[in-house]
Amino acid sequence: MTNQRKKLNRVSLPHSVFSADWVRQAERSAAQQAGLSLYELMERAGHAAFELARTTWPDTRHWLILCGHGNNGGDGYVVARLAAAAGLQVTLLAVEGERPLPDEAQTARQAWLASGGQIAASGSAWPENIDLIVDALLGIGLASAPRAPYDALIEAINRHHAPVIALDIPSGLDAQAGTTPGVAVKAKLTLCFVALKPGLLTGQARDCVGELHHSSLGLNDWLHKQTPLLERLDASQLSEWLKPRRPCSHKGEHGRLLVVGGDHGYAGAIRMAAEAALRSGAGMVRVLTHKQNISALLTARPELMVQELTDSSLAQGESWADVVVIGPGLGQGEWGKNALGQLAHSDKLALWDADALNMLAINPQKRQNRVLTPHPGEASRLLNCSVADIESNRLLSARKLVQRYGGTVVLKGAGTVIASEEGELSIADVGNAGMASGGMGDVLSGIIGALLAQKFTLYPAACIGCVVHGAAADIVADEQGTRGLLATDLLPVITRCVNPELQ
Repeated sequence: MTNQRKKLNRVSLPHSVFSADWVRQAERSAAQQAGLSLYELMERAGHAAFELARTTWPDTRHWLILCGHGNNGGDGYVVARLAAAAGLQVTLLAVEGERPLPDEAQTARQAWLASGGQIAASGSAWPENIDLIVDALLGIGLASAPRAPYDALIEAINRHHAPVIALDIPSGLDAQAGTTPGVAVKAKLTLCFVALKPGLLTGQARDCVGELHHSSLGLNDWLHKQTPLLERLDASQLSEWLKPRRPCSHKGEHGRLLVVGGDHGYAGAIRMAAEAALRSGAGMVRVLTHKQNISALLTARPELMVQELTDSSLAQGESWADVVVIGPGLGQGEWGKNALGQLAHSDKLALWDADALNMLAINPQKRQNRVLTPHPGEASRLLNCSVADIESNRLLSARKLVQRYGGTVVLKGAGTVIASEEGELSIADVGNAGMASGGMGDVLSGIIGALLAQKFTLYPAACIGCVVHGAAADIVADEQGTRGLLATDLLPVITRCVNPELQ
């Protein structure tokens, strides 16, 4: 995983995520059904933001509020009025536009002026004693890179030492895709209004959002009747998915997993995948690998069954297994190609990772009984495009992968996206920057493989596996930080995550 800061979220967030365009278009209808005007909704947004900022930074005395020429700016005018009424010093800079402000934003602006507030031009000098910045510049309607004067204001925000609270979304961050087509605000805290949008959870979001909070503005009853675009997954759901085992259960009930890989020099990859599977609850795990790896694997983890990979052992192992994981340390030589060729048309549930994916890109095939777990580089090869194309719209990329290859796809990265052939879509809101290290994907493969072996179907296994993986990394990061975090550091912690009743 790349470009991730340590996960900061410790607040309760909804699990339903809605399209940014849909939220923008549906707000009026939602307000009407709740008996509210859009201006009253704006007032609620401003109050929520003011209260959160005041609670988070109670010692701040001079707020700089930057208002754009739209309804996001209107939210800023409300915050400014409330802050001044509370006795805070407020400096408000506003970007003027060629067209009139939306009615609600104009009303908020007039209320600010009527309360004695002043509006300075966007290019005005900033006072030296600013101790909080409120970003109310662009909102969720971003369609391209911020233009002047917004770009200069965003750069000035990021250079300043004061903490930043972004209203609805950090300016410059795409609310749908999580991309930053130009400069974007690096907020300390973001308060999302009405509903979560996908761009707050994936792509470059974690570099911009900071600690994410949410306020439905009193529209919860309406939201619960709507169909979300996707689901946000987090560690709080583990207890719903993973129930305690019955006392008389035995290893045969928890699945037989075959893990294939470990070319010359890659014994570590297959060991991490196999041990992660054991730690995640697989009943029996058999490893097929190079003969030279056998003693090292058995010494490190004697609970494994380890054999040399041959045509005969692979045929026997495939017949024995409930689920097959192939790819960790596999390589793209004849040894790996032969193994993948033998398993390519197996009717067993499977997970393909690493070089299995690179070889799949060369010889595409579609299967419904398989989980694919590409990182953006592997995804670009699978879709014959650039990594930039993948990252420009991670949700669409995941859907394209499913359409071309079938089954369930886990598009790894900051805000991992999980998509199924049945149209299910989710983002795993777990994990941290420490996961940008070798071997993490091998551990994930073992976790998901073990869940498949324990009778979870493809999509649930992928979702739960991603959350277990990220939650384990978060536990480790909380204890030792993100820099220097190793994939093997997760192995002893995985058991805590797959037994959530102990938390």
